[in-house]
Amino acid sequence: MEVPAKSCLFLDRDGVINHRLPGDYVRYWHDFEWLPGVLDALKTFNTYFRRIIIVTNQQGIGKGLMEEKDLRILHQQLLHKTSSEGIRIDGIYYCPDLASSANNCRKPAPAMARQAQQDFPDIDFQDVVMAGDSASDILFGKRLGMQTVCISSNAEEAPRLQAIKQDIDLTFHSLKAYADYLQHTILPK
Repeated sequence: MEVPAKSCLFLDRDGVINHRLPGDYVRYWHDFEWLPGVLDALKTFNTYFRRIIIVTNQQGIGKGLMEEKDLRILHQQLLHKTSSEGIRIDGIYYCPDLASSANNCRKPAPAMARQAQQDFPDIDFQDVVMAGDSASDILFGKRLGMQTVCISSNAEEAPRLQAIKQDIDLTFHSLKAYADYLQHTILPK
């Protein structure tokens, strides 16, 4: 069965692309550890999606535990590594706000998606997949009309995900498993 591909993939970062540090933040490139199969998955996604955008909540900045300049350097290193592997990432958007801040830009708020759409006007949220490992990722996608893919590697988040299971379109144990699914169900664009 052929499943229609979407034009854009939004990806969460920690717990989806790289190992999450429980109770801490990935602050520097030396803290960043790719999850198994992610680079191969990203190569596959480049054949199915016109755009790949990373959207990540980074309240460690708001808490004063890390500096915004260090996050930018980390993201530059991520982009350098993916580019050197022949992988295209179109943008990385992050929110440094505290979850407790009023009117913050954190997922599930739409601010990062709206900024990406402003930078890439061809993004139509009805034609986007949001892949993440938390309830806030799934709600972010659903509120904007995106298809949602749950990467179910975050045991701590399992009860919150269970509570919103009706909002999850597809579930996989890893980003690589989602890429494998695409390869077996969708013809490359």
